[in-house]
Amino acid sequence: MSQPELWVISERRLAHIEPTTQQLITKAKSIAGTTFKVVTILLEAPTDHLEDELTPYAPDEIRIARDERFPTATDAEQADALAQLVAAYHPNTILFGATITGRSIAPRLQAKLQTGLTADCLDLRFDEDTLVATKPSYGDNIMCEIICPDRRPQMASVRPNTFVAHPATDTPTLTAVTVTFHPVERLQITATTPVVNTATTVSDASRVIALGRGAASETTITTATQLAEKLGGRIGVSRPLTDQERFTHDDQIGQSGNTIHPELILNFGISGAVQYLVGMQTAQTIVAVNADEHAPIFDVADYGYVGDAPAFMTALLEQFN
Repeated sequence: MSQPELWVISERRLAHIEPTTQQLITKAKSIAGTTFKVVTILLEAPTDHLEDELTPYAPDEIRIARDERFPTATDAEQADALAQLVAAYHPNTILFGATITGRSIAPRLQAKLQTGLTADCLDLRFDEDTLVATKPSYGDNIMCEIICPDRRPQMASVRPNTFVAHPATDTPTLTAVTVTFHPVERLQITATTPVVNTATTVSDASRVIALGRGAASETTITTATQLAEKLGGRIGVSRPLTDQERFTHDDQIGQSGNTIHPELILNFGISGAVQYLVGMQTAQTIVAVNADEHAPIFDVADYGYVGDAPAFMTALLEQFN
């Protein structure tokens, strides 16, 4: 019998909490109502204090399992620890970030629990005690609502930056819990190395240069790279440009790529199909440059310029010289 608890699994990124965790706490609180208790699960070392980064977002409770091996634990070892906690508390629902780490740990836990997992969601709600998870499907042409009516806990992973984290004033309860660490001998993490650029992906960047079909030439991409360096940002692309060798799915913005919330996004040569707009329309400032004055991108843009995207980009870059 499951308990009315909605869990958010904290993810660690080096010495800090991965921001998707705080985003999920905020969303969990908004859908929990009076039915569910929002519990954040944290695996950390005895000397860590990562709960300090979770407390301002006010889940009802933070359950902390401590072991000196957790900071370098493998995904299999973390999944094993989470399975022990599930067996002890029987939550109704468990949420993960659909990050590289979350996409690895969540299915491992799902297999241990023999339950359902809806991956890469864009929205969540409850129908009584049933989680309704919304995700794109069929080439992003439709949005599916998926439920797991017969098994508990229900599980879902949510794309980073789908929701916005908001601090709250309530004070969560901090609870120490115990798990038995079961080492996986065949695989060990001996060290982690931070990257120099804090914006490791387009999802992390506060400033984004977004390129579409109308800005896909090699010359334009070179100019965009220089402009991104001047702005301290990163390049993102619409889906067609992922066919080019230099771009991957990690660079893609949209339903089947990344959902981003930068301070500034400059869209060059992007018409603004709905699949793309879903991934960037909550940016703080949206600039669009397109030769088609009727392009849908202008409907969401704060500033728009009708004209040649490569020429505009070159002129803008010259202002930094």
